[in-house]
Amino acid sequence: MFLILLVPFFFFLFFLPYRPVSVLLGLKRHYKKRCQGRMRKHVGDLCLQAGMLQDSLVHYHMSVELLRSVNDFLWLGAALEGLCSASVIYHYPGGTGGKSRALRLQGSSLPAEAANRHRPGAQEVLIDPGALTTNGINPDTSAEIGRAKNCLSPEDIIDKYKEAISYYSKYKNAGVIELEACVKAVRVLAIQKRSMEASEFLQNAVYINLRQLSEEEKIQRYSILSELYQLIGFHRKSAFFKRVAAMQCVAPSIAEPGWRACYKLLLETLPGYSLSLDPKDFNKGTHRGWAAVQMRLLHELVYASRRMGNPALSVRHLSFLLQTMLDFLSDQEKKDVTQSLENYTSKCPGTMELLTLPDGLTLPPVPFTKLPIVKHVKLLSLPASLRPHKMKSLLGQNVSAKSPFIYSPIIAHNRGEEKNKKIDFQWVQGDVCEVQLMVYNPMPFELRVENMGLLTSGVEFEALPAALSLPAESGLYPVTLVGVPQTTGTITVNGYRTTVFGVFSDCLLDNLLGVKTSGSTVEVIPALPRLQISTSLPRSAHSLQPSSGDEISTNVSVQLYNGETQQLIITLENIGMEPLETLEVTSKILPTKEKLYGDFLNWKLEETLAQFPLQPGKVATLAISIKAKLDFSCQENLLQDLSDDGISVSGFPLSSPFRQVVRPRVENRPATAPEGSKVGDLSHLKTLEAVLNFKYSGGPGHVEGYYRNLSLGLHVEVEPSVFFTRVSTLPATSTRQCHLLLDVFNSTEHELTVSARRNEELILHAGECQRMAIQVDKFNFESIPESLGENGQFANPKQLEEERQEARGLEINSKLDIHWRIPSLKRSGEASVEGLLNQLVLEHLQLAPLQWDVLVDGQLCDCDAAAACPVGDPVRLEVRLTNRSPRCVGPFALTVVPFQDHQNGVRNYDLQDTVSFVGSSTFHLEAVQPSGQSACLGALLFLYTGDFFLHIRFQEGSRSKELPPSWFCLPSVHVRALGAQA
Repeated sequence: MFLILLVPFFFFLFFLPYRPVSVLLGLKRHYKKRCQGRMRKHVGDLCLQAGMLQDSLVHYHMSVELLRSVNDFLWLGAALEGLCSASVIYHYPGGTGGKSRALRLQGSSLPAEAANRHRPGAQEVLIDPGALTTNGINPDTSAEIGRAKNCLSPEDIIDKYKEAISYYSKYKNAGVIELEACVKAVRVLAIQKRSMEASEFLQNAVYINLRQLSEEEKIQRYSILSELYQLIGFHRKSAFFKRVAAMQCVAPSIAEPGWRACYKLLLETLPGYSLSLDPKDFNKGTHRGWAAVQMRLLHELVYASRRMGNPALSVRHLSFLLQTMLDFLSDQEKKDVTQSLENYTSKCPGTMELLTLPDGLTLPPVPFTKLPIVKHVKLLSLPASLRPHKMKSLLGQNVSAKSPFIYSPIIAHNRGEEKNKKIDFQWVQGDVCEVQLMVYNPMPFELRVENMGLLTSGVEFEALPAALSLPAESGLYPVTLVGVPQTTGTITVNGYRTTVFGVFSDCLLDNLLGVKTSGSTVEVIPALPRLQISTSLPRSAHSLQPSSGDEISTNVSVQLYNGETQQLIITLENIGMEPLETLEVTSKILPTKEKLYGDFLNWKLEETLAQFPLQPGKVATLAISIKAKLDFSCQENLLQDLSDDGISVSGFPLSSPFRQVVRPRVENRPATAPEGSKVGDLSHLKTLEAVLNFKYSGGPGHVEGYYRNLSLGLHVEVEPSVFFTRVSTLPATSTRQCHLLLDVFNSTEHELTVSARRNEELILHAGECQRMAIQVDKFNFESIPESLGENGQFANPKQLEEERQEARGLEINSKLDIHWRIPSLKRSGEASVEGLLNQLVLEHLQLAPLQWDVLVDGQLCDCDAAAACPVGDPVRLEVRLTNRSPRCVGPFALTVVPFQDHQNGVRNYDLQDTVSFVGSSTFHLEAVQPSGQSACLGALLFLYTGDFFLHIRFQEGSRSKELPPSWFCLPSVHVRALGAQA
């Protein structure tokens, strides 16, 4: 069969009509050679079909020589073609049929001895045939040389083919023969890997005019040309003619167009145009091929599949066109393609399933990874109020013990690889988790994306689909996809799914080009309760930012007067699905330049914990007391001039020692006062900020050692209430008491009352300042520990002294119990003198370590009351000393000096004839040990009636100079001498 295919259709040439015998006998020798040449060519064909290769070569050679001499070009071309065919069989016994050649080699290859079969004398083409022996065997070894000369070389074969084709081209009716010769030459050149020369033959074959070909013959012609171009490696040329053949299948002249054949041929053209139906091949670097030609071919595939009646196939090809050729489509083309796609998907939605064609070819799904384009994927941690934390006591249990070394470069390297994928925060079972995508709409119109959700693995996950609408060419736009993990474990976010233009897409992160991601794997821990808090205070516009970096979930604010206390009611509601079992509340005051006294926040958690465990949907309450107590000392711009009130301003100023610029009273203030001098100006507001932390846990997460932390930010604006502009002391009639003088200034815009323990209320108008006198018992500050620094609590003596002074101020303030009240606002608070008292005032308020008591006739003289005694009778006078200091004091010498006060600034000390001493007027006290007591006795005799005073003083040198003067404060003694009763 192979030999028959190689032999051209030349037999009909031999049977061309001959001239009559009478005419032939009269022909010249020229016609005789023509007949002999044609006969030789015919015999060569027969030998070639019979497998007698050498004989055919001899006859073809002889035919060529005879026909060339008579210019019989048509038969000469046929003889040359036959010679080339025989030579091809000799050089390439496997055949020239491309892929079918291998089959022939396996099945129907010629025997090795077939090439050697020949008629006797066939080897002696170039010698005299008469030289043959009787049996036809030539003993001359030069026969092999002759055989080699009979066969054409590979180069000569192509030349002879060109010559034969040139002869065929002289005849219009020899187009089919010329075409077959070109095809044979191309196959030979393909074996010789001479592609460029083969392309010349094929180019010639294209322009051969074949008359009256049927449609099937045209299809076959273009298909053969495509195969030949494919054979020589001209893939794009091959695809071109394959596409021409496909279009010929559905030519308008065909009654029943073959759309399936057309579609099949179009599929075969894809490799030639560097086009693959797998979208993954377009993610490998730059685009290959001519995009315009590829788009035209894809459009033809879409049209052919639609005419085939396969809408799913049309949707798949149109989706592929939009996904892979998006960068090459114009704005109008994008609109047209998407409109067509929507029309198709309205009847048959696009899916992610494989499409299998009848011939077994499968079309992979086409996810729309460019609609929209995703540039960045980030897994978001839970909000600060829902973020899980591991208990510190359990942190060490998860430490890996794979290596005994503190640092191992191998472990560090592995951790670095894991860090690229696994994230260092956790998600919680049953809580909504978020993944943020930065997307971009490349379309010139609004892009609607429906059913956009997450693709995950490793944990059962409920993706909550979202719908979004992206403006035309929107730029980077953040999109948050959410879902709820239903089980615990390690979850991996593999990608996302969308529905765009009716096409369902599953987009995997691994297939996205240029996508930045901080990791796609996160751990899901067991479920925890969710606590929601609400307060009785309004939300604050101020957002607290602690230096620790903690995120505040809720901020509330309140405005208080200095010293005011307000209750904050916090409602705790369990809005999760797990019971709330544990709760810890802590507070942290943010750093401020203001000095805060007392407890700013105070609460009792026991009543709240009594309601635990708090089941889902249940509510508990917690009361927190907010006390804003700052410094009540005066500010220079708020001082009030007291001279209008006729009150002495002597005492100890609290502000700077230089002269103070004070403002006039409210009553005398001009009506056009500047705005900056307004009483209670907001510039005087002070701010306190604190963070309340609620640490809670419960459910399976509590068993695993996890908890949540909810933070509440508290912003308190403190408005001035009252100020103490000056403070001083006056001695009282008793040595154990004194008067504390406070100049109180009302800095509010309302009428205010101030009261202290055992004192009447003092009414102050807005901006008014008045003096307040409070009689207080002196304080025994020695009860405060002196060795606070021994345990290292205080770093230096200065800090120790400050702490001691604060403790003294706290004790004094607790005894004074000063409160203010604004009746019009029904608001009240306390006023503190902590931080106001200087060292001199503290010394006056301190109970002296040496306690001196004077008794007249056994009656203690330490008050305004006068001791009564009769005239003429001796009056016993006793001076007692109690040493409460830690040291030994004494001895002392005291002198009693009597005098009379005339209440006009004149004192009479010349009372020798009026008062007489029984004994000496000097009293002596021995040394007194710590906690010891000593007394000295004497007597006086009053000769006349009247009011007398006894001034007891220390003699020079008897008082220790190293002791402060306040230790030697003796009470004044008032004695009233009465006449004898009748």
